[in-house]
Amino acid sequence: MEKDETKFTILMFPWLAYSHVFPFFELAKSLSKRRTFHIYFCSSAANLGSIENNLNNHKLRCNDDDDVSIDLVELQLPPSPQLPPHFHTTKNLPPNLVPILLQTFQESSSSFSRILIDLKPDLLIYDFFQPWAAKQALSLSIPSIYFATAGAAPFSYFHHLHTHGSASTFPYQEIYLSDREKADLNAVVAPEIKDADQDFAFGNFKLSCDIVLIKSSKGLEQKYIDYLSVLCRKKVVPTGPLVQESNIKDDDDDESEVIMQWLSEKDRFSTVLICFGSEHLLPKEQIVEIAKGLEQCCTNFIWIVRFIMDENALRLEDELPEGFLERVEGRGLVVQKWAPQAKILSHPSIGGFVSHCGWSSIMESLYFGVPIIALPIKFDQPINGRLVVEAGCGVEIGRGENGICSAEEVAKAIKKVIMEDSGEGLIRYNARNLGEKMKTEKEIAANEVAEELLLICKKSKQHADKI
Repeated sequence: MEKDETKFTILMFPWLAYSHVFPFFELAKSLSKRRTFHIYFCSSAANLGSIENNLNNHKLRCNDDDDVSIDLVELQLPPSPQLPPHFHTTKNLPPNLVPILLQTFQESSSSFSRILIDLKPDLLIYDFFQPWAAKQALSLSIPSIYFATAGAAPFSYFHHLHTHGSASTFPYQEIYLSDREKADLNAVVAPEIKDADQDFAFGNFKLSCDIVLIKSSKGLEQKYIDYLSVLCRKKVVPTGPLVQESNIKDDDDDESEVIMQWLSEKDRFSTVLICFGSEHLLPKEQIVEIAKGLEQCCTNFIWIVRFIMDENALRLEDELPEGFLERVEGRGLVVQKWAPQAKILSHPSIGGFVSHCGWSSIMESLYFGVPIIALPIKFDQPINGRLVVEAGCGVEIGRGENGICSAEEVAKAIKKVIMEDSGEGLIRYNARNLGEKMKTEKEIAANEVAEELLLICKKSKQHADKI
């Protein structure tokens, strides 16, 4: 970049969920390297602590502070007796408080308005639950871009449903929802979103200036990206997987060290990771069936397990089948709290991932070439799971009418990926091949995103200069 070239400022504003915050932050790091952009990253204090740690680790790896042009900006949420400041994030948030957090987040719009006025960014990149932020930016003649942190397959499916009134004509029939999943989706009451339009996705696609960014990979979702572009009548630009490369110095605490040491003693591809994210909890009935399935399939495993009740008030032994921990000793490691998922997935001993199919988990697993054993829970996750199956990179665990997966189905799916010769080799080959494609696409996608945003910033500046 020439020294006299304009440096544009971008304000990034994700929803307060970790599954949104960290894709935004990975995109922020990518853009900040371009030296064409200075990034302001806005979130609650509860999230900024983790972001600051991540940023400091990133600076250490870069070994040059000038490579990271990111300033953190605190969003002031109004005080609430039901929602103390440490709950201004979805991480470890009791489920009954999620609607209150969303409401409180929307009531922070006046704080965000002051941030916009003070910073006067050249561009806003905003998230799903705040079309009001895009409208505030528009009122100040600041262009704004919607960044979708879910995949193109579910967005195109639901946009088709919104546009045509039926999913039966969706052009890719490998993607569908079962009757039970449709009922679960219909049971979710749409939240009241400030300044939302009646258009699809609260009007976010319509509000977005010229393009829409989406956390996706062409190698996995090219046809869904193309169809979504047709539906929303805007260019949909994939950002790539936005997966943070595992680094041996990161997450270097005693607990993660124990996990990685245990894993290093296992054979290549011999171990399965079981994890359902930081925001999804399984009923005890399903936990028990998973435990029984792990006993039946006799493979090595790391299971990151969480409970619906207060974890600190529960004994792990009381929530699992009697004697389970003793019977799986040596080949199974059960972790009750946090574990370094990306670092585990990148380890050569991992041969499969039993996942809830949250989009970030899908991206991490495939990026590291690990096949997925899908046990989706809600929202877009069933579609994500079927996308993986369609790509030949995993299997979906069969369910009963009550939505619970039996021990037999859990064991059957794990064996197909980890242990059996028939089909196992192809699934792993497909996953590893896709992972290599995603790594190759990573820099290409980063360049395309930067170029698109630079064009929008220059166009907006030229328009302002004429006024």
